[in-house]
Amino acid sequence: MVLYKDGKVYLKIVYWGMGGSGKTTILKTLYQITKESKKDIIPIGELQIIEKESGATLYFDRGLFQSTKQKKVFYRVYTVAGQKGFSPLRRKIFDKTDDQTDAVILVVDSQTHFLEDNVESLLELKNMARDRLINEIPMIVMLNKQDLDNVIGVEDFKLILKDEKLWYDPDNKLYIWNPLIYASCALYEKKKEIYRSFHECARRTVLYHIYGDGKAPFDGDGDSFLDTSIVNI
Repeated sequence: MVLYKDGKVYLKIVYWGMGGSGKTTILKTLYQITKESKKDIIPIGELQIIEKESGATLYFDRGLFQSTKQKKVFYRVYTVAGQKGFSPLRRKIFDKTDDQTDAVILVVDSQTHFLEDNVESLLELKNMARDRLINEIPMIVMLNKQDLDNVIGVEDFKLILKDEKLWYDPDNKLYIWNPLIYASCALYEKKKEIYRSFHECARRTVLYHIYGDGKAPFDGDGDSFLDTSIVNI
């Protein structure tokens, strides 16, 4: 849910995915990239990481980022604990009554033997969002761990999204807001598509907020919204 405080705008983005898919590592790498490199989005303060000794997220992780071009725009970024027993906590983070999620990045463990677990995580997200995905909540997909063998490809996962009615045909006005799917690697040393996927999610979140009043915006043909020059974040 968009928050307004002292003339500033705070948008909430959640990294969602099965346990061990790499959400915390992605957030850490994103933080390092934006802290060390000159980017349009920069971190504010330190990350809050709450994890077990094993490295698994215990409750959630979070960080605050700011647009350098629109200095009044901030992004509150969360990860959810992916283990099955943390479903109530995921609901609280994602769909809290007075603090609902503005955008979601689905993190997929690309290893093929985790396909069912990834689909289960997607179904939980879909159920929790109650038909708001894409229509009201912009969605980005990261196929993580692409540096490993035997991984799911972009076209394969696109079929899963189609089966779950989260991918629209060209004759549907929501077609232009279909989730972008990034083949990624979360490890900083092998980083791939970490910043670009987050930047696109942030951009779409701003577009939904500014031009759609919290929904997918359209301008007749809608094409101009795909032009990165329409909004500086």
